[in-house]
Amino acid sequence: MHDTDIDDAEIRTLFRDLMQAWTDNDAEAYAGHFTADSDYVSYDGTRAIGRAEHQRNHDKLFRGVLAGSALVGDLESVRFVTPDVAILHGTASVLMPWRSRLPERRRSRQTLVLVRTSEGWRITAIHNGRVRPVTVPEPDSFPAGMSRLMSRAARRLGVGRRHPAR
Repeated sequence: MHDTDIDDAEIRTLFRDLMQAWTDNDAEAYAGHFTADSDYVSYDGTRAIGRAEHQRNHDKLFRGVLAGSALVGDLESVRFVTPDVAILHGTASVLMPWRSRLPERRRSRQTLVLVRTSEGWRITAIHNGRVRPVTVPEPDSFPAGMSRLMSRAARRLGVGRRHPAR
């Protein structure tokens, strides 16, 4: 039996330590928060697999385009899926050394899947996406009406997807 209050505190510490490792530009410490077989999807959609690749990538970043940067943000929520698996949502973004505050357009949201290991909680998957909210149009809105009109025109012209998605 696991104490969720202790686990929650450990996970919150892991998130803070992850940001600190980035801020220290320490690729080894940063990668150490991940499982050996972890998945990392960056804000641009690229995917890296494995702790070793995360360390190599971040070492290049910390010695190159992100040298001197800090990772700043907040943990939004922790949800335990099982006693040994948790989902963490947070916002964090890279603060470049020449900036005193983060531009809103750089804000990202992370979804982390954490697993309990013999070494403690580790990240087994992370997905990082820019926060660029769009409003979902109502079904009777102009954009929705235009989409329906274009779909009808495409069907009449015999272009586009011809069969319903399966």
